[in-house]
Amino acid sequence: MAQLRDDVETHIVTWAEVHRDTRILCRRLLPKGPWQGIVALTRGGLVPAAIVAREMSIHTVDTLCITTYDEQVKGRLKILKKPEAAMADGGKGWLLIDDLVDTGTTLKAAREILPNAHFATVYAKPKAIELVDTYVHDIEQDVWVFFPWDTEPQYARPLADH
Repeated sequence: MAQLRDDVETHIVTWAEVHRDTRILCRRLLPKGPWQGIVALTRGGLVPAAIVAREMSIHTVDTLCITTYDEQVKGRLKILKKPEAAMADGGKGWLLIDDLVDTGTTLKAAREILPNAHFATVYAKPKAIELVDTYVHDIEQDVWVFFPWDTEPQYARPLADH
């Protein structure tokens, strides 16, 4: 675990970990299909949804755009865009994909829009784990997760040079 701020424990997930863990998610989802399509919860669900679409040969992908954070500061929930095609039958037969479920605020809003969708996430925290239909890894509630799309590689001096 990396430490970004003194008051928050953080964990940095690599591209390789996201890809590996999302493929594990696919293995769990394949026998539960067939699926009409995927709805990615933006923005975090975009990369996992692309991997799921490729691995499961699903060609219909839409987005449900909900925002609750401004960087690491929790704000008001806003629904920016709804997936019209998936809403036809409350999301029945659709996968709703996200990177992480934290407190469940976004998931609860998504469930109101797509009550019959199958919610799948790569990572899940205890406060909302029971709201997820399928997930891969548990993450402690007080850990802030940085995904590769949140970070950038930097040069680090060798330890001997410090």
